[in-house]
Amino acid sequence: MAFGHFSDDEVHESADINVTPLVDVMLVLLIVFMITMPVLTHSIPLTLPTTANPQQKAEPKAPLRLSIGADGEYKLGDKSLTLTQLQNNLHSEVQANPDVVLAIAADKHVAYDHVAQVLAAARDAGLVKVGFVTEDK
Repeated sequence: MAFGHFSDDEVHESADINVTPLVDVMLVLLIVFMITMPVLTHSIPLTLPTTANPQQKAEPKAPLRLSIGADGEYKLGDKSLTLTQLQNNLHSEVQANPDVVLAIAADKHVAYDHVAQVLAAARDAGLVKVGFVTEDK
């Protein structure tokens, strides 16, 4: 828009906005988005495994809870065990259920050697699912 007064003897420049560069930028952005959108929505075709009986859902079993006291005492559930008894119990549990989960709750002040012995016993028994119980602050 031009502002000023109308007179025949003065020449005034026009103060209009030039929209040509704006249109150029918008067209470039439109082309960039048209090219990148099919790349962003590309998906990988997957063939997921199915179960033999879809109505039957396997309920997860409760994990074996092993507590290691500060003095190195092993408790599987409520029973106090020695390391050899623990190894035998873990082996029998794996024989009964190969997907058994061992949850180790070790005292904060226990020597790491006791935890390492339990991990070695679990490995020797064939346990593949071992977790550690922690506390939230």
